[in-house]
Amino acid sequence: MNSILKIENVVKNYPSFSLKNVSFEVKPGQIMGFIGRNGAGKTTTLKCIMNLVHYENGQITVFDKDMSENELENKQRIGFALSELNYYPNKTIRQLMNVTKRFYKKFDEKKFLEACKLFNLNIDKKLEELSSGMKVKYSVAIALSHHAELLILDEPTSGLDPVSRDEILDIFHQIVKSKDRAILFSTHITSDLDKCASDITYIHDGEIIYSGTKNDFVKSYLFIKDKSSNKDLLNEYISYKEFDDHIEGLISVDKKKLFTKKNIEISEPDLEQIMVYIERSKNPNESFDL
Repeated sequence: MNSILKIENVVKNYPSFSLKNVSFEVKPGQIMGFIGRNGAGKTTTLKCIMNLVHYENGQITVFDKDMSENELENKQRIGFALSELNYYPNKTIRQLMNVTKRFYKKFDEKKFLEACKLFNLNIDKKLEELSSGMKVKYSVAIALSHHAELLILDEPTSGLDPVSRDEILDIFHQIVKSKDRAILFSTHITSDLDKCASDITYIHDGEIIYSGTKNDFVKSYLFIKDKSSNKDLLNEYISYKEFDDHIEGLISVDKKKLFTKKNIEISEPDLEQIMVYIERSKNPNESFDL
């Protein structure tokens, strides 16, 4: 199995938004970060993968089987969680476990309880009493208990404190350590990707603009801080910001030679800087007067 998940030319049309030939794949052992602005199409894509929304064109293959034709079988091997757990808020984790295990043939109650203990989850607490971080851990515990080979998580670290986020990212590393499982998770917290993602897929306005290794993505850009405020080079930037005493912005790595002058600092950008300046380049008119 070369790919755990393969998405090919998926199209989904809404009155005010469309997924446009979305294509990418997730391989065993990968932690794939799915990034983009709010409203770019991340959650819609994840729902298409899980057959929760109908898409007009394209194909989604999971474990080498067409998802639309093998949905029930494939979902036995997938752990899926949207950004917020809102179902049965008055039920305890124990009660939810007793319901959930009816749906998964390979549900291992012992493994679930071990995961809850590891994550410090009190199984007699109601879902509504759990913090955001604990809800994410609960979702992961469920996935581990039925031996999910693919975890698909929508904004799993959103709203978490730094300690809880770090714990979740450590868990992700442990899950893919055996190289036979994979994780696809959407996020707008780029620092999480810096810590744990091996690969990223970047979606903008319903279109994939990059899918590949995180390292290759970062290495293809450079961050510039020009203290000479040289405006002759403005057209060479992907996008830039002008300050009183300098200009800073993002360039493609192939333009480095143009910026080897005095008073110009060149550094490797982080994912947040890349995302900010790419989005500025694609939305140049997003401004207002104060």
